[in-house]
Amino acid sequence: MMAAHHFGKVAVLLGGRSAEREVSLQSGQAVLAALRSRGVDAQPFDPAEQALESLKQQRFDKAFIALHGRFGEDGTIQGVLEWLGLPYTGSGVMASALAMDKWRTKLIWQACGIPSPRFAMLNADSDFDAVASALGLPLIVKPAREGSTIGLSKVCRMQDLAAAYRSAAQHDALVLAEEFIAGKELTVAILGEKPLPIVRIEVAGELYDYEAKYISGDTKYFCPSELPVELESAIQAQALQAYLVLGCQGWGRVDLILTETNRCYFLEANTAPGMTSHSLVPMAARAADISFEDLVLSILDLAHVE
Repeated sequence: MMAAHHFGKVAVLLGGRSAEREVSLQSGQAVLAALRSRGVDAQPFDPAEQALESLKQQRFDKAFIALHGRFGEDGTIQGVLEWLGLPYTGSGVMASALAMDKWRTKLIWQACGIPSPRFAMLNADSDFDAVASALGLPLIVKPAREGSTIGLSKVCRMQDLAAAYRSAAQHDALVLAEEFIAGKELTVAILGEKPLPIVRIEVAGELYDYEAKYISGDTKYFCPSELPVELESAIQAQALQAYLVLGCQGWGRVDLILTETNRCYFLEANTAPGMTSHSLVPMAARAADISFEDLVLSILDLAHVE
C-alpha cells in the first residue's frame, strides 16, 4: 500500500444532484473518514454546491468518486475530470455511461453471449398487453438509467403494467420491462481485475428494492455465500467477463440472479457502488480480509486518467 503522501490532496466527490444524493453523502463521508484515518489529505467536494473548475483552483491531485447515479456514475463527471487531467477512481467515460444504461448494457451482453433476462423497451404508445404476453408475468419494470432500484416495480397483473411504466417514466425517458427470474440474489464485487467473495442476499419481501436495501432491517446478507466452491469460482469468472466487456476498470460490482438450475442471469454493473456501513463491496472485502480503510486506499491507488 502506498504511503499517504503519495496520494497528495484528494477530493472526495460526494452528494451531487442525482436521485441517489443521500446515499452518496453517506458513502462519501465513510470514504473521507477512512482516508483521513490513514493520514491522507482528503477533503469533501460536493459538485451540487461547488463549481467543478475549483477542483483545479484548490489544487487537488486526485478525485475519489463517491457519487451515485446521474452526473456521477454515468460518465458525466468522468468527462470533466478527463478534461481537467485529474486522476479519478473507477471506470472511464465510456464504461461509466454504458453501465449506467441498463438497456445498452443488455445489448452488449447479448452480443457477447452473457445471459441476461429477456426484455422490452416501453413508451407511452407501447402495446402493454403484447409485452406482458411476450415476456410473461411477473415482470420487472424499471428506469433504464437510475440506480438503487429507484422507480422499480414488480408487475404481477397485466392491467398494472401501464401504471408501472408511468411510475418508472417519472425518473427516466427510457423504461425497461424485464422478465422476472426467480432465484438467489447475488453480487460480485471486483477490485482491479480480481473478483471478491460473492455476497448472497435474502430479502424478507418479494424484491431487493430501495426499502430492502436501505431501510428494512430484515434483509440478510451471506458472505461467504455458502455456495459450492466450484460454482462460486465459475460465477466470479463470468461476472468478471461481464464487467470487463463493458470496459469497466478500477473497481465495481456486478449483480445477478442464480436460478435453481445454477444458471446465471446478469442484471447490471455498478461502476461507483455504495460505500456505506452496510454496502456490499465493503462486505465482500471483509470476507477477503481487506479492511474498509485498505479497500478505500486500494481503490484510490487505481485512480487514473484515460
